[in-house]
Amino acid sequence: MTTSAFFVSDEHRLFQDSVDKYLQQQYSFSQRLQHAAAPDGWSRKVWADFADLGLIGYWLPADYGGYGAPPLTMSSVMEALGKALVLEPILPTAILGAGCIELAGRPEQCAALLPSVAQGKLLLALAHAEEHARYDLNAVRCSAVREGAHWLLNGEKFMVLGAPAADRLIASARMDGGEMALFLVNPRAAGVRIVPYITQDGHQAGNVTFDGVRVDAPDRLDACADAAAVIEQVAERAVAALCAEAVGVMSRMLDLTVDYLGTRKQFGVKIGSFQVLQHRAVDMLVALDQARSMTLGALAALERGRPDERRRMVAAAKAQAGRSARFVGQSAIQLHGGIGVTMEYMVGHCFLRSSTIEVLFGDAEHHLARLASLGGLVGPALEGEPANV
Repeated sequence: MTTSAFFVSDEHRLFQDSVDKYLQQQYSFSQRLQHAAAPDGWSRKVWADFADLGLIGYWLPADYGGYGAPPLTMSSVMEALGKALVLEPILPTAILGAGCIELAGRPEQCAALLPSVAQGKLLLALAHAEEHARYDLNAVRCSAVREGAHWLLNGEKFMVLGAPAADRLIASARMDGGEMALFLVNPRAAGVRIVPYITQDGHQAGNVTFDGVRVDAPDRLDACADAAAVIEQVAERAVAALCAEAVGVMSRMLDLTVDYLGTRKQFGVKIGSFQVLQHRAVDMLVALDQARSMTLGALAALERGRPDERRRMVAAAKAQAGRSARFVGQSAIQLHGGIGVTMEYMVGHCFLRSSTIEVLFGDAEHHLARLASLGGLVGPALEGEPANV
């Protein structure tokens, strides 16, 4: 990996500064609590502000109203969102949903939908995971049967992020031949039932049932014959984005912990003066930097686009991010004591978010096993090329 791969343009750096400034001024912890209490569980005003900033369409192609930013820019942007514990549906809409349309949609579908996504006018949710599947992206039983000019969808989807507020669901299903396909579904259509709930970290999700749902043939995202490869690529983008977000969450937990150690007194002295606690804070910093380094490697691999390298680096990054998040989170709670698990203090919310990220799209053990099945971090597919780690 070349050093230059980690540099972004001045334009992207200015954008990242704008995001940081907005979140510092408009997304304090007290404001986040207010957003969580809103009807949607997040703020429509903030969402409109994100659209005005260009954040929602930041990684979308410029032809469809986005900036066409490279994957590596996800690092600092998602890290900033993680530090603020942003509740708005960036992952469901801007990365998962928009990614499926971009990769699987016909040009006319992309032109009709993606500009509305970038403008904040269209909320998306990817209905793919099924309860029996665990982390297997190919374990899809939902069926799509052709009936004249329509498709009939039947099946259930589990933990669909952003489903309660989505304007369109993107549902995966298997056709008669066994190939996977993606369909645009109106969540208010006959036969669609959404059971909404709030995840432990305050985000909105839902279980979705399709019972003979009629979908017009033009609403299939059919620019590719089999959508399985699209699902894999979009999931890899989401995993890399979640790793970057986890780095931001861990960074905030470390800052809060160091600040607490410098103010809390015991036996008449600040507990930050105890060497054993200083060592634990340093261990937290090391774990954080390990996760950040692996995340940058994964994003650089996404940017280069070599499938085998991409799979390895994304799996390695998620495994490291998961382990680091668990260590940093548990250490932050332990060093804070009782205040760390109260809902009035931010570090507990950070821990809940990092714990959720740890298991989304596969926990550390799953991705370590996947990495092993791919031949390790540097495998045969990379022979003859410069080292990527």
